Order: sequence, then structure tokens, then C-alpha cells
Amino acid sequence: MSSQEILLIYDKDCPACHYYCQIVRIRDSVGNLVLIDARENSTVMKEITDRGLDIDQGMVLKMHGQFYYGADAIHALSLLSSRSGLFNRFNFWLFRSKKLALVLYPILRSCRNLLLKILGKTKINNLDLPDNDHF
Repeated sequence: MSSQEILLIYDKDCPACHYYCQIVRIRDSVGNLVLIDARENSTVMKEITDRGLDIDQGMVLKMHGQFYYGADAIHALSLLSSRSGLFNRFNFWLFRSKKLALVLYPILRSCRNLLLKILGKTKINNLDLPDNDHF
């Protein structure tokens, strides 16, 4: 078994993102999935910001020193998934195709942004973009 930590950085204030991250499972042989709230100040969030990745536009998966962003992150997670349980099998089936992940991820992100707007949540705005506080 590997002791490799695989980091998944996401917006914990988003109920849909939080639910997804709580139930996604990766194979034990791949490593240990560590969930990180993007709203908390952390070294990995500084790395994400330094790379110019807008966390409000996509989750980030850090594995073996590589960063996977948005559709690439969800595609990589599907390939690492344990396939145990209905959700993980569905996640693998849906996002194992990089092309399909690239098509579906923006749709899911739009739904997420609408949900956060309805809930009155503010953006993380890790890139400190002007007038970028609300969804």
C-alpha cells in the first residue's frame, strides 16, 4: 500500500462540491486522499494562486507534484476511483473520458455557481481579481 498523499482542494462552502468530495473514493493502492478547504489559508492554496489557477472556477488535485485543474482534476479522480459503490462506479463511467469531462465540467461549474449565488456565498477570489467577490 502507498502512503502517498493526494490532495483535493475544493470550496467546502459549496454543498455540491462538499458532498462530491466526501463520497469520492480512490483505490488504496494509489494513496491517501486528503481533502483541503480552499477557503482556509494553506501552503497548497499559495501554490495554486502562484500558478494562476482560479479556485472559484475549478477544483484542484495535486498528485506526485502535479496539479490537475477543473475538468482534468475530475477526470483524474475518476481514473483513480475505487469503483466501490454506485457513486464511484458512476463517477468513473461518466468522467473517464477526458473529452466528456471537458464538456460536462463547465456545465457542472455553472450549476455550482448558480447554487452559490442563491445561497449568497462569496467567491474565494484567490487571484485577487477586481470586482470578483460574488457569484
